[in-house]
Amino acid sequence: MSPAHTNVFQRQIDVSMPRAVKGDGVYIIDAEGKRYLDGSGAAAVSCLGHSDADVIQAIKDQAETLAFAHTAFFTSEAAEELADLLIGKAPDGIEAVYFVSGGSEAMEAALKMARQYFLETGEPERTKFIARRQSYHGNTLGALSVGGNIWRREPFKAMLMDVGHIQPCYAYRNQSDGETEEEYGLRAADELETEIQSLGPETVCAFVAETVVGATAGVVPPVKGYFKRIRDICEGHGVLLILDEVMCGMGRTGTTFACEQDNIAPDIVCIAKGLGAGYQPIGAALVSAKVFRAFSEGTGFFQHGHTYMGHPTACAAALAVQRKIQALDLLANVREQGGVLESRLFDRLGNHPHVGDIRGRGLFRGIELVADRATKEPFDPALKLHAGIKKQAMDRGLICYPGGGTADGVRGDHVLLAPPFIIEEAQIRTLVDILGDAIEAALAEAC
Repeated sequence: MSPAHTNVFQRQIDVSMPRAVKGDGVYIIDAEGKRYLDGSGAAAVSCLGHSDADVIQAIKDQAETLAFAHTAFFTSEAAEELADLLIGKAPDGIEAVYFVSGGSEAMEAALKMARQYFLETGEPERTKFIARRQSYHGNTLGALSVGGNIWRREPFKAMLMDVGHIQPCYAYRNQSDGETEEEYGLRAADELETEIQSLGPETVCAFVAETVVGATAGVVPPVKGYFKRIRDICEGHGVLLILDEVMCGMGRTGTTFACEQDNIAPDIVCIAKGLGAGYQPIGAALVSAKVFRAFSEGTGFFQHGHTYMGHPTACAAALAVQRKIQALDLLANVREQGGVLESRLFDRLGNHPHVGDIRGRGLFRGIELVADRATKEPFDPALKLHAGIKKQAMDRGLICYPGGGTADGVRGDHVLLAPPFIIEEAQIRTLVDILGDAIEAALAEAC
């Protein structure tokens, strides 16, 4: 099909996409009336579905009262109430919220906060960041620098900061035979100690990691004990720990913050996507009392900012989203339906010769595809299996979020699932059935 004429600069210029015209719970409806089950919340965004009347009313009410007020002049009731709610749910020690308009902005702010923190505390030599391979932290230049997504970095690498990267905690591919999960987790975490020593402990500013790796590697949760060791290493060297929960946070894994399940608290944690559920663009960097105190007792000023940060209408939407999640106890549904999704995926795909791993937490699941299950050899990247799965799923009325480069940044294919928190068991059955058929059709076409 040749692309329809459009003056919109699309992500993929030569692709003709259906035009979305309406949302209906866990479905999106296009201009032809076709319904798509949103099995990935687009990109793990639409946690409350697409037509929540209470959130829509909150947006209308705020816009009619006060649509926008610049944060250089005012705060707003919506921002204050949302900050209070988030701090009430945040990990121990988190004290303040810096609002932005999305995940990349939140990560960019966190990096600059970490740098300025050490200027405020008299350690200006701390300028270096360490992150992990096979990570993704956003598309701004700072966030792209700490990210380990080879495909996204490659065109711009000459413009990026020099950042140290260690291996991810990726048990399916990196755990050795005879090694327990705990032993592997400690070994993977100890690479941070080695990298800090290599760079010089007095020069390292922060370590950056997704609590549960999302789009680049296909939902890779840490093994038990990994982040506890990471936290200890950071504290031992005075290095800040920045957790990226833009995709995995705000209830996606079954708890408000994913790091709750790892029993740690970061110095800065970034959220977006599920914060506002797509009803308005919003993100945030939440900071610890230690970090906030350095600013408040120092210059009293963070040398950063955006026009639309703390946008009242966006904050009102996010506040309504979070209150609805709480009122309906939707995190309980995330845990319950997450178990159902896991079980259904294993029933349909667990013994499939080309499914190497099914993993995740809550309603955040990944399926890794392999050419050979025994050796874990990925498919030839030229086959673009992940793209074929996306097309086959869309043709059948399912939105999922496949990706490539899963294994090492170049080779490997996965499918990411992150359906809305309101999903029901019958819809999960439909999701898995369609996905299974789409995978089979894509494999038949590619091979």
